[in-house]
Amino acid sequence: MSQGNGALQTALQEMDNRYNKTIGVASSNLCTHCGWCVDQCHYYLATKDPTISPVAKAERVRRVYKRHHDWMSRVLPRWTGARELTEAELDDWVEVAYRNCTLCDRCMTNCPLAVDTAQILLAARGVLLAAGKAPEMLVQLADAALAREENLEFFKEFYLEQLKDLEVEVQDRLGSDKARIPTEVEGAKILYVPLSGAHTITPPATVFNAVGESWTISMFEASNYATYIGDVPKAKRIAERILREAERLKVEEIVIAECGHAYHALRWEAPKWFGGPLPFRVRSILEVLDGYVSAGRLRLNRANNPEPVTLHDSCNLGRKGGLFEEPRRVVQAAVEDFREMTPNRERSFCCGAGAGLVAMPEWEDIRLKAGQPKAEQVHATGASVVIASCDNCRHQLTELNEHYGLNVQVIGLAELVVQALVPGSSS
Repeated sequence: MSQGNGALQTALQEMDNRYNKTIGVASSNLCTHCGWCVDQCHYYLATKDPTISPVAKAERVRRVYKRHHDWMSRVLPRWTGARELTEAELDDWVEVAYRNCTLCDRCMTNCPLAVDTAQILLAARGVLLAAGKAPEMLVQLADAALAREENLEFFKEFYLEQLKDLEVEVQDRLGSDKARIPTEVEGAKILYVPLSGAHTITPPATVFNAVGESWTISMFEASNYATYIGDVPKAKRIAERILREAERLKVEEIVIAECGHAYHALRWEAPKWFGGPLPFRVRSILEVLDGYVSAGRLRLNRANNPEPVTLHDSCNLGRKGGLFEEPRRVVQAAVEDFREMTPNRERSFCCGAGAGLVAMPEWEDIRLKAGQPKAEQVHATGASVVIASCDNCRHQLTELNEHYGLNVQVIGLAELVVQALVPGSSS
């Protein structure tokens, strides 16, 4: 590596910074190249290309880590296959860590030694960011979240007008002009954090009004694209917007919209970023809906949803978040014919669009190809409705429906609940 190349020097420093216990053990010792992970990967199953199997992808990062952190590789790099960090290696990492991996963790779940390939490739993403090679679209989306806070007064007036329009839809659905989408309510129990689409606002608002919940809606949206590029400082700043808002309004808990990575970031990563437990509970809307159903607070009629329905397990909500039974209890309370995909829960296939891939139009072909195992899962159920409780998954499944001719409707869990609501059930 040329000592004069500033980008490579910065990348090498970032690589050293990310050499922690997990990366060190995983890159140097644990992987035996047994190949057990190969046919667990949706990329490999869809393409049969061994160069994009989990072990092959991780090895292309490990070989550089070995060169700098494994004593044998420093002495005998040709013997161990170790490589120096070069411009060509970084360009290869863009393909490996972004285009050809959604960080879904299915390989780790099925690895006898629990090698965390996703963690290795996320570290590679952080190195690429330091080298100025992170996908520009993902960088811009992360920056946009911070820009919203910096220009909140500019966005706020338009946002409040939109909420008023959506409030009318909620009132019409419930048959009550008392239904509200409240804002800036100090002391509310719930701070609900939506995404930018109305489909993440109107259905939950309908449910909250139906059960008489104490809630208020956030001025921000939940997505945190900085997590996709390994930019922890920026991801922390994006999360801070919501945490400060929750503290200012003195709410009891934050409830995240149907978004896998947003839930994972605030529920599981934020306590690490801020050095300890948050001062309030963080839950997914899935958990809240399950609580309402289990407590009998929602009057649902299964006959309102007679079509066969199946459920997609989002990687961030399910495999990484542990939310498997909550959405199933809700679906079973709201439909007449629920059909499980095979396999499901922690063994479910990724939709093929996670970790930011859905936002990258230049990789659409591989994204749709990688979604083939999921499309086959959906088709095998014979369902006509697919529940996707993650917005990225929802976009991908909608495109898979068109690409593979599945003839299904893709909706969120809250939408399903609203369809099953008994008229006049508003509190």
